[in-house]
Amino acid sequence: MTISPLRINHAVLYVADLERSISFYTDLFDMTVVAREPRANAAFLRLARSGNDHDLGLFGIGAATTPKPRRAVGLYHLAWQFDTIDELVGARQALQQSGTYAGQSSHGTTKSIYGVDPDGNEFELMWMLPRDQWHLFEGAAHLDPLNLDEEVRRWSQVQTGGRAVAATSEKTS
Repeated sequence: MTISPLRINHAVLYVADLERSISFYTDLFDMTVVAREPRANAAFLRLARSGNDHDLGLFGIGAATTPKPRRAVGLYHLAWQFDTIDELVGARQALQQSGTYAGQSSHGTTKSIYGVDPDGNEFELMWMLPRDQWHLFEGAAHLDPLNLDEEVRRWSQVQTGGRAVAATSEKTS
């Protein structure tokens, strides 16, 4: 027997300082705190354009805890998706301005930039190619340099948002 979920709905992180992490995610990601659970020192946040009850749960466990070493067993990163590559450019600017930018790459079907939160949790901000363009990358795990300016010239204003759209169906002149 197998199970077949639709997609990941939310993520939950243990954080050293709950208020610091709330500020980080509400300021940089435009999230809103939708609920708090004081007994668990937890907060639940929602993205501005989300239809979820919550997208991120944060559980404060205290500053005296030791961060997980990089490349240790466990969660590597979270990925947040944008509807257009133009939004990805704005996100890169915001990460650079906040000092949390950690790099960028192309994975073929996705164009990605990376950042790190105050506890060292890495996250990916990405845009996905239109579904009819995935065949160019099928069967291989790509990790290539990202030329974001070139990708913007090609894909500006094309909305995918994870939907199966054709490359020409949503592109405007």
